[in-house]
Amino acid sequence: MSTSQVTATPAAIELIRRLQQQHGPLMFHQSGGCCDGSAPMCYPSGEFRVGSRDVLLGVIEGCEVYIGGDQYELWKHTTLTIDAVPGRGAGFSLEAPEGMRFLTRSELCSAEQLQALAAEPRRRGPADGE
Repeated sequence: MSTSQVTATPAAIELIRRLQQQHGPLMFHQSGGCCDGSAPMCYPSGEFRVGSRDVLLGVIEGCEVYIGGDQYELWKHTTLTIDAVPGRGAGFSLEAPEGMRFLTRSELCSAEQLQALAAEPRRRGPADGE
């Protein structure tokens, strides 16, 4: 997949690099709400089970970034930017003890971006049970 729907701010990249030094390879899953709001959750790679309906948005700093299929349908016309700001992280996300939290900022895709995205199938997570 060459068209990414996710980027990261310099603050997020700095935090990701710190977390990679502590925990090794990482991954993100864009939370669909409930207790975590709509926060990007950061986990050690493989610690979060990606399902067959999850969609790979792209890769930032070597970290795959997934979103749930239903949420992707609502956000497929946007690009997401992962940022890091002072505050307490949510749930089990790795940045919680760092005094920082990841958050997602979204922006509507341009007509050119939408055309490029439509030409490329989105990679889904593994089939359930794999």
